[in-house]
Amino acid sequence: MSLPLKVRRLGRQPYEATWEAMSQFTNNRGPDTPDELWLLEHDPVFTLGQAGKSEHVLAPGDIPVIHVDRGGQVTYHGPGQIVAYPMVDLRRAGVGVRELVHKIEQAIIDTLGHWNIGADRLEGAPGVYVAGAKVAALGLRVRRGCSFHGLAFNVNMDLEPYHRINPCGYKGLEVTQVLDLGGPSSLSDVEDALVEEFCRQFDFVAEAAPPILPELPARVAV
Repeated sequence: MSLPLKVRRLGRQPYEATWEAMSQFTNNRGPDTPDELWLLEHDPVFTLGQAGKSEHVLAPGDIPVIHVDRGGQVTYHGPGQIVAYPMVDLRRAGVGVRELVHKIEQAIIDTLGHWNIGADRLEGAPGVYVAGAKVAALGLRVRRGCSFHGLAFNVNMDLEPYHRINPCGYKGLEVTQVLDLGGPSSLSDVEDALVEEFCRQFDFVAEAAPPILPELPARVAV
């Protein structure tokens, strides 16, 4: 039976407030809390994951660098990029961490297929690539069997800040975006396709939720 997925389209949000909200959501959710997918853009920011090395931040300039608790190395978020945070109860969805990553990557690959853009994976380098150039990055964390953090999908953005870092810890890694690959410039068009393909991968039924960061009451220890 398909499970509901609350989809929140949050517009442009500051990174740290969103990070705090998804962390609290994950801490406070219970076994019956519906899974959610948050779609948004961030103000310009570099984030450095738990495995991140500062040497991969070359010249951040006026863009802040934030150390975060997700997996992975350094990446960039900015306007024109879809950031998607899937808050999924892995046990209820019947997936492990490896399959979660694979399904998210496949949803992105199939989304690009809507515009006949051929994309694939690279062994040992999570994310989605087109002709060797990275179009989407993944960085997840699982706490109490539930995922948070997520993916960054370049659509129609200024790619210059990627020259200030070694993207995902790879020197000289090329980065691309949907618009440059012949796809649409509209983030909403790509979001619609991404939600469709994400739900297909996990057998979810999307339900529109209010465009606000949710607050769950704190769990009571028993």
